[in-house]
Amino acid sequence: MPDNKTIAASVLEAVGGKENVTSVVHCMTRLRFTLKDNGIPNINTVKKIKGVLGAQESGGQFQIIIGQNVGKVYDEVCALGGFARKAAIDENLDIDRPKQKLTPKVAGKNILNYLSGSMVPMIPVLLCAGLFRTVQVVLGSTMLGVITDESDLAILMNMLYNAGFYFLPIYLGYNAAKQIGATPMLGAFMGGILIEPSFMQMATEGTSFTVFGIPCTPGTYSQTVVPILLSVPVLYLFERLFKRVLPDTLATIFTPFLSMLLTVPFSLCLLAPLGTWLGSGISTIFSILGSSGGFVSILAAALLSAVWNLLIITGMHVTIIVLAISSFMATGQDTYVLAITTIIIWTLYGMELACWMKLRNHKDKSEALGFFISHIVGGVSEPFYYGMMFRYRRLFPVSIAGCFITGAIGSALGLTTYMLAGSNALNILAYVGSDTSNMIAAIVTAVAGFIIGFALTFFFGFTEDELEHGPESERA
Repeated sequence: MPDNKTIAASVLEAVGGKENVTSVVHCMTRLRFTLKDNGIPNINTVKKIKGVLGAQESGGQFQIIIGQNVGKVYDEVCALGGFARKAAIDENLDIDRPKQKLTPKVAGKNILNYLSGSMVPMIPVLLCAGLFRTVQVVLGSTMLGVITDESDLAILMNMLYNAGFYFLPIYLGYNAAKQIGATPMLGAFMGGILIEPSFMQMATEGTSFTVFGIPCTPGTYSQTVVPILLSVPVLYLFERLFKRVLPDTLATIFTPFLSMLLTVPFSLCLLAPLGTWLGSGISTIFSILGSSGGFVSILAAALLSAVWNLLIITGMHVTIIVLAISSFMATGQDTYVLAITTIIIWTLYGMELACWMKLRNHKDKSEALGFFISHIVGGVSEPFYYGMMFRYRRLFPVSIAGCFITGAIGSALGLTTYMLAGSNALNILAYVGSDTSNMIAAIVTAVAGFIIGFALTFFFGFTEDELEHGPESERA
């Protein structure tokens, strides 16, 4: 990919040079030129510029789609042309497209665009918070031993990590609302309700609760994404309704109040706990299959591995992992859930490294390297889930296939874990026991999983179009 200055120079030349530009501003993804002569630029020629994702005329402006680095390209355009810099226009024109007939394919694409658009602005926070955790791990007692876990620096690094991930529903609520046209601060408010301290305490203590008389199962929704992403569209529907029916004199006060009044019971009583309910059912199914023995147990382990990342993303893994930990605490070892879900992390390491090596866009490459380091050293997987898998959608089936194979290998080799492990590379120590053959089997499975994840991602994880122009969801 060319640098931002090269893109800016090519774009400015294509629109007729600075002499043909009356003014230029930018929104979330586009440079928006007001030209003296709109007949000079050739749209097809502009689209062929390396680093440009598209171009069109709209509303008297010549709009050139750049993508997430539009702000940097805009700065270079202003510097080259001597234009006065103006504040970014806070809108995303890429969501204002002609309506398409609603088919399963279109619906699926819209859902993925919603998820991706909500998560992409979170990448800097996720990456930054994950690297703070990485610093804590590297300097801490498990690696270099430079600082103790009780030191102020270790506590500070943990605080900075928690600030990024604990309040995830609030950040996501804002982004999701902005993505679909609801009031962003109401989306953030809904996220805050999900992690309100007294509600979280009720979840911890198992206290019964009702919302306007409707039974509610309190849950711990910090570091979750699905509850808030399901709640915001409901908020949007109610808010749009009240904006239409309420007179202007009442709308300012009562539209947000009534919208939240109706959204809260839907969210707390139905949408938020949905993942927990589904997780309980899935846990029961896998428990039965896993205890069957023989080929069925190996297949169950492979299937659990295949869907494990999706279960984590949706929060449905909680019930399964709690039951597994309870069993582990009683026996001191585990040959099923913990043994398999710990080793398949190496498949993700391979995927992350392959993303860094395969991607061409320098911004995505640097992010992929950060995801790899924060995961393999710091044990933080969320940046890769939300910053890469949500954007490059082939990575989902790649992770399913890769983890399925790795899980099958681990189960066939009879892996056993003897301690609870984190998500960084030191998780391999969980397989150290009285029998060295278990550790050897774990290393074999980890290496195999890493190679499988790397190979599948490198050869099948991206389309040529994505490598050339970036994720489809970030283009017009």
